[in-house]
Amino acid sequence: MRLGRVASPDGVAFVSIESAEDGPRAREIAEHPFGTPTFTGRSWALADVRLLAPILASKVICIGKNYAAHIAEMGGEAPADPVIFIKPNTSIIGPEVPIVRPPSSERVDFEGELAVVIGQPCKDVAAAKASDVILGYTVANDVTARDQQKTDVQWTRAKGYDSFCPLGPWIETEFDPSDVELVTELDGEVKQRTRTSLMLHDIGAIVEWISRVMTLLPGDVILTGTPEGVGPMVAGQRVSVTVEGLGTLSNPVVDKP
Repeated sequence: MRLGRVASPDGVAFVSIESAEDGPRAREIAEHPFGTPTFTGRSWALADVRLLAPILASKVICIGKNYAAHIAEMGGEAPADPVIFIKPNTSIIGPEVPIVRPPSSERVDFEGELAVVIGQPCKDVAAAKASDVILGYTVANDVTARDQQKTDVQWTRAKGYDSFCPLGPWIETEFDPSDVELVTELDGEVKQRTRTSLMLHDIGAIVEWISRVMTLLPGDVILTGTPEGVGPMVAGQRVSVTVEGLGTLSNPVVDKP
């Protein structure tokens, strides 16, 4: 199932995005998309609604240093265990919403990533059972104030600004994340290209590691790390992240007034 969240003429709703003879339609889900969804009977042409971030997470947990080539370009060493940090849920935005560069940073970078969406409360999940607690997958951009990441002891400020976690365009519940292509483009020029099979820690290992530390709740989002090729964005540019089989997440870049 392809799950989304939209602003329609009737308000904000979770939807199932389905094929129809006259083009894709957004079929309204009653309440929430977890478990077996029920439907209200209302639907809209996808062209007549605005896609929002597909989920509002209680927390966004991110994996750093999960591709060897990215570690090399940043001048570090591969960690034995996953490195985790958190972005606030206020950093989440949806497709086509501007990424806002703060005046306090001289360099704001894109980081295209595959994202995992948790589907049920869970703790101490074994890697082999990770798929049982996952709702689905979406596309993310772990936007980073690179200069502040380098100067601060920890990364909260650099990763936590409003608009620094674009998500979308939807969640695919039937998806194999083990070996798909991820591409990030800046104004149409390819900047990052990798396959998820090159992750140092796969999805199961990541879910196991994080859930040993904290309870995961329905809708929580895990960003699985970015490959090599990260770089700066400036106002007037557009960054687009595509994950094979999921779709493209695209956002313009602006400066905060």
